[in-house]
Amino acid sequence: QVQLVESGGGLVQAGGSLRLSCAASGPTFSVYAMGWFRQAPGKEREFVGRILSSSGNTVYVDSVKGRFTISRDNAKKTVYLQMNSLKPEDTAIYSCAAKTSGGLSVRASDYNYWGQGTQVTVSS
Repeated sequence: QVQLVESGGGLVQAGGSLRLSCAASGPTFSVYAMGWFRQAPGKEREFVGRILSSSGNTVYVDSVKGRFTISRDNAKKTVYLQMNSLKPEDTAIYSCAAKTSGGLSVRASDYNYWGQGTQVTVSS
């Protein structure tokens, strides 16, 4: 099984930046895409973005386009979520996920493996 561990969350003021990391272990050669999701209190889990393992192609939800960037370091088996110009509404638990099959990759149900999540809090 693929194991995922997130890090890098914390408290930041509005307008600030954070970089989240997601370190993968196990049979990572089987991973087709890595996604980032977030869940705010009282809300459903939301797709943030994803990166394809082979091509590096990225897709983002409209609310983070131009502010968030997903990248990968294949040698370190790590995916990053760089978050700039953070807003209070970005406050949530952020989780990375791995998908081992092709096809749609914007729904939580598309992903097989999940990390434990890391808290991001943006103060106003």
